[in-house]
Amino acid sequence: MNRCLRIFPALALTLVSAAHGAEKAAAQTKTIQELSFMELFVQGGPVMYPLAGLSVIAATLCLLYLFTIRQNSVVSDRFMDAAEAMIRSRDLQGLTSYSRRQSECMARITQRVLDFIIANPSVTLAEVREITESEGSRQSGILTSRVSYLSDIGNVAPMLGLLGTVLGMIQAFLDLSQGNEGVKQMQLSSGISTALITTAAGLIIAIPTMLAYAFFRTRTQRYIGELEAASSHLVALLQTLTVRAPSGTTTTPQRNKEYQISSGQDG
Repeated sequence: MNRCLRIFPALALTLVSAAHGAEKAAAQTKTIQELSFMELFVQGGPVMYPLAGLSVIAATLCLLYLFTIRQNSVVSDRFMDAAEAMIRSRDLQGLTSYSRRQSECMARITQRVLDFIIANPSVTLAEVREITESEGSRQSGILTSRVSYLSDIGNVAPMLGLLGTVLGMIQAFLDLSQGNEGVKQMQLSSGISTALITTAAGLIIAIPTMLAYAFFRTRTQRYIGELEAASSHLVALLQTLTVRAPSGTTTTPQRNKEYQISSGQDG
């Protein structure tokens, strides 16, 4: 009986302490929830400003890529159908003019190749293929480099957040070491939690940015594959032409054999 009497006060004290701790945790949670976005932004320190700038840039790039990195901006069926019809009718000048009016990547490749063919009537099929591959690689590099900006932001944002946290903790420990009045353990913990705001902000920016980068990278790689297939199709179409030397130019039969792109219909 005496033992039970000793246990009940201890148990009651434990329950009271747990209730007090729960009330304290609830009060702290309520305090955190009551903090507005601007209060968190201000408490994060000066590093929050470049983080905010990165978030705006990342959001702007995502919207821009959503409307610019798409099928019709890289290679479209409409352009390929028009190019095939003009090549079969041997209207290279018309196709060149049409390509200049289009903004898609395949139009830039076609324009570059046709400009080279028109400027060099004795061009060989190997040279046409080389020009096509060169311009195709350049257009692919432009698409890839544009998307890589999101990767850069996703890598820099956590580093900036960590920098803000380190600076905040240094300031908190400096205040503690100087022995300023009113510096207590709870205030030190508060300073550290405030410093961690920048790390959280950096991760909040980096995670969606890297997800967006993975999405647009996959889309870009798929479009680059379609661009390479369309470029090969363009070379095959140009092979159906016979690119002749300028009128009045004398060439040897061997030279004609080198640059002639025969369709098998010249008879």
